[in-house]
Amino acid sequence: MLKKYPFNVRVYGLLLNEKRQLLISDELEYGMKFSKFPGGGLEYGEGLLDGLKREFMEECDFGVEILSHFYTTDFYLKSAFDDTQIISVYYLVKNIGTINLPVKTVPFDFDGIKEEGGSFQAFRWIDLDQLKIEDVTFPADQKAVELLLKTKL
Repeated sequence: MLKKYPFNVRVYGLLLNEKRQLLISDELEYGMKFSKFPGGGLEYGEGLLDGLKREFMEECDFGVEILSHFYTTDFYLKSAFDDTQIISVYYLVKNIGTINLPVKTVPFDFDGIKEEGGSFQAFRWIDLDQLKIEDVTFPADQKAVELLLKTKL
């Protein structure tokens, strides 16, 4: 079926730990390296909150509690990967249970890269007082960081 309005709805979680560090996902996909928040595309028939919980389980292997809405994209943004218009929704989240992610300290420190192609993901924590807009790649995420830096969390 042809899409009349090619919107791409994305949902992301801003997860802060007890040390006031923000979880960032470094990824390599489609031959492009990028840093973003955990989350991703909404699937057809899925609500925002269910989509975010699913994304955290898929990417991070732990559940999250949605604390509150933080930001929704309020400007036009074309996808970096296709011809869709991106609408990103950000929530403040809290982990449920233990976080057992292998955490890196260097961006794009992927395990097991031996050949071209494929998708890779690594996680790292960034201290909130050291967070910079440039720590994330995409404009909507950068706007969320800008707002986060202005908010006293």
